[in-house]
Amino acid sequence: MSRHRHRTSTAVAVVVALTAPLLLTGAHPSASAPPGLSAPPALPAPPHGLAVPGPPSAGQLQAARSAVGDRAAAVAAAQHALDAAQSAAQELDARAELAAQNYDRAVEQRQSAEAAERRAAASAAAAAARRETARAAVAELAAQTYRDGVPASLAMAGALLSSDGLQNAMERRHVVATVARHTESVLEEDTAAAAAARSTAAAARSAADAARRATAEVAVARAEAQRQADAEHQQLAAYQAQQQQALEQLAAAQRISVALASERQQALDEAASRAQAVAQSSDAAETAAITAAPAGAPRGGQGTASGGAAAVAFARAQLGLPYVWGGAGPREYDCSGLTMRAWQRGGVALPRVAADQYSRSKPVGYGQLRPGDLVFWSHSGKPQDIYHVAIYIGGDKMIEAPHTGSVVKVADLFIMGTPDFYGRP
Repeated sequence: MSRHRHRTSTAVAVVVALTAPLLLTGAHPSASAPPGLSAPPALPAPPHGLAVPGPPSAGQLQAARSAVGDRAAAVAAAQHALDAAQSAAQELDARAELAAQNYDRAVEQRQSAEAAERRAAASAAAAAARRETARAAVAELAAQTYRDGVPASLAMAGALLSSDGLQNAMERRHVVATVARHTESVLEEDTAAAAAARSTAAAARSAADAARRATAEVAVARAEAQRQADAEHQQLAAYQAQQQQALEQLAAAQRISVALASERQQALDEAASRAQAVAQSSDAAETAAITAAPAGAPRGGQGTASGGAAAVAFARAQLGLPYVWGGAGPREYDCSGLTMRAWQRGGVALPRVAADQYSRSKPVGYGQLRPGDLVFWSHSGKPQDIYHVAIYIGGDKMIEAPHTGSVVKVADLFIMGTPDFYGRP
């Protein structure tokens, strides 16, 4: 009796230890929750009777199962919010990329406008220089006439009386008139060209200013688009962290539920064994253990711990290979094909179908699991309706070939819900 109480108290202490971290993480669920997404609900506090000697009650077991349901709902809500955040992040990434492309185009147009501005300014400066040269030539011609100091009428008379005669005077007059007309024409042309060049330079400067303003505006738009995308990615990271937390808390709640169920079943089995021991022979304990096993499940258990280790090692070597329905290696597997080949390496020949593999295994409890044991899920909770099997590797982890489109991978033992059966080949 004292030994039973000690074992029960120890198991209850383990359940309390499992529950305490969940209560702490769930005490203030909204503290780390991203805006727009509520944190997973906290697990309920341990029932009052949990901390005292004795098996868990049916009410305590139901409370633990309700906590599993709450956690599963929180995982679904977190996944929904995560999907929405991923969609928003993709949209904002596309907008940020478009803004970056617009900015690159604006920079290119600004550079082209600034180059045109520089060319127009250089042309205006050259035209102004040519005009200045023509103006200086006209001024020099006027100064030269002034320095000669001879009015045109007297200069003509002097020319007629000079030894050169009338012909030379006419030629000199023609040359002077031609030079004057050409100089004035050049001045007029250069003045017009300089004015046109100034107008072109002003237009180019205005265009360059507009391009610079447009570039600045697009730069602001690009920065804002990138800021929004970065903020959404931070939000997405928060959602991902919360989803991971929800998954971990779901797994922890499932472990608590399984531990409570195992503790309660163990206590009930021990009570039955003690009652039978009064009226039956010394083999009553073995009879009770067999009675407690699921109906119709033949006994296996010839596999050793070293065989289980070899099976796990084989399964690890297959990580990353694709799931293919009906696959049994060496390049592809389904769930039962993987476990069959793994235990073939461990020294035990198993049937091909998951339900048959359970029938060839020795049923064990959650608390008895060791690496290499098989875990099963059933649609109805009956062995004949088993639809999935995986290989336990310790630490509440398993290796499985889950479904089409996936690969052989390591997963949490409770990721698909609490297993219905545990077996040792």
